[in-house]
Amino acid sequence: MPLAHNLNKVSKNLSKSTGSMHIKGRKFKQLNRATVRDKKLKLQKVESVEKKSNELLIVSFLQEQIVNDDNKPSYTLSEIQDLIESFIGQDRQRLNEVKQEHRKGRPISTKQKLLAEKLKHEEHLFATGYKIPDLSHEETVTRLRNWNGTTGATTGFKFVHVSKDMKEFPTVEVEMKE
Repeated sequence: MPLAHNLNKVSKNLSKSTGSMHIKGRKFKQLNRATVRDKKLKLQKVESVEKKSNELLIVSFLQEQIVNDDNKPSYTLSEIQDLIESFIGQDRQRLNEVKQEHRKGRPISTKQKLLAEKLKHEEHLFATGYKIPDLSHEETVTRLRNWNGTTGATTGFKFVHVSKDMKEFPTVEVEMKE
């Protein structure tokens, strides 16, 4: 089986030949496979970046909340659950504002649909377990306060899943997947 080449390499090799390509020819098929492969890789990269940025939204929100409270070295489970509730509450507030702007007899806007889906997803995550930095751990709290906002800097955080119905912290921490 031939090695997979990227689109640039395939198109460079094909441009060296002097003849034109036929639709059913080997070189045309080679270029087509490389193009499809390149599109697939770009789509996967965009999805990965979007997923990481969505995961970092709650981390950046938590950082904003705890930066001003320097005298508190760690947080209890109920305080962390309140912080997550306030994070979800932001989207509830935005959704209510959009609903108030909505005129009767008009179809629901795309923005309202997206906010409703996002809110539903966040509430589901909170019911099943939100993956956040462990704010009960003092070192993680200080690292979060000094966090620069990049994905790579989150490797120093200790992560846990926190759900709405939890009564105590889990004993096993979860590592963030890159």
